[in-house]
Amino acid sequence: MTLTLKIVLVSALLVSTTLMAKPMGKMDLINQARKDVGEMTPKKLKFLLDEAEDVIVLDVRESEQRSEGSIPYDDMTKENFFTVTRGNLEWKIDKMIPDKDALIVTYCRRGGRGALAAEVLRKMGYKHATTLKGGLKGWAKAGYHIQTGLGVTVLQNAKK
Repeated sequence: MTLTLKIVLVSALLVSTTLMAKPMGKMDLINQARKDVGEMTPKKLKFLLDEAEDVIVLDVRESEQRSEGSIPYDDMTKENFFTVTRGNLEWKIDKMIPDKDALIVTYCRRGGRGALAAEVLRKMGYKHATTLKGGLKGWAKAGYHIQTGLGVTVLQNAKK
């Protein structure tokens, strides 16, 4: 087999493989991001916050979604809580969190956007970025308090 024929065959194989590859959908991207950055359970994050460990909590929801509530903080820990919309993350994060070695836990409403945000942070050099499993809903379902404009509340399951 000549070198030219080998090159043609390899090129044809590469082109056909590329054409047959299925593009990734939204959930594929989210699941891959979760796999790449890992997920922190609400229980683990609560433990770190209660023990005043060095952890940064980053809310990446849209501003109107923040009216749903947020993970509560007090005067002692408020410097570890940040908000930035997912669309502005790449533009603002360097000034908000300059420490690339910080443990950062991102969250959104259900976890998808938080996972994508943590993946971007990793690509930007933040070595310890991860996401909160289940997002704010996962936090609430675990029985932890939510800070709202009306104060601190906890989700209760109504049983009949």
